[in-house]
Amino acid sequence: MNILQRMLGAASLNRNTYEEVEHDRGAMVQALIVVVVVAIATGVGGVLDGDGDLLRGVAFGVIRGVLLWAVWALGAWLVGTTILKTQDTSADWGELARGTGFAQTPGLFNILHFVPFVGTLILILVFVWQLAAMLTAVRQSLDYTSTWRAFFVVLIAAIPVLIIFGILVTVLQIGGPEVAPSVVN
Repeated sequence: MNILQRMLGAASLNRNTYEEVEHDRGAMVQALIVVVVVAIATGVGGVLDGDGDLLRGVAFGVIRGVLLWAVWALGAWLVGTTILKTQDTSADWGELARGTGFAQTPGLFNILHFVPFVGTLILILVFVWQLAAMLTAVRQSLDYTSTWRAFFVVLIAAIPVLIIFGILVTVLQIGGPEVAPSVVN
């Protein structure tokens, strides 16, 4: 399956797509491409909404997106394979990284942040959509039968991501409050 088919499958919350990505070690580059393209779309949307200059917004957005994606996948892997492990749970960091990378696909719509009157609503809807994709990715990657278990993995793994995002915003002053973080980036 090519990257666009996988992105469509991930965005439509297709469990088979997440299973396929989980087991395809070669899909890591594709997952990274998704993360970078979503970060660029988010940065461009912010710039079109008046949130700074394009180069800085996109450059720092990509760095932030890749860093937070890697940390989130690591957190989900650690929590999911230890604290909330089931008998059927068997996963490595790469499986979580590939799944959570593709789960960011709905973030492409963040480019529409600038649209008057509905830009903020679009960001909220994209956030919810990405959260649903993240839950699907985590559930499939960790071989869970419970979406609630996946929810708690995502919730607990979000803690270090939010801390790192807060540090990036505060220390480096990149992506202030007007750039709401998507599920991972």
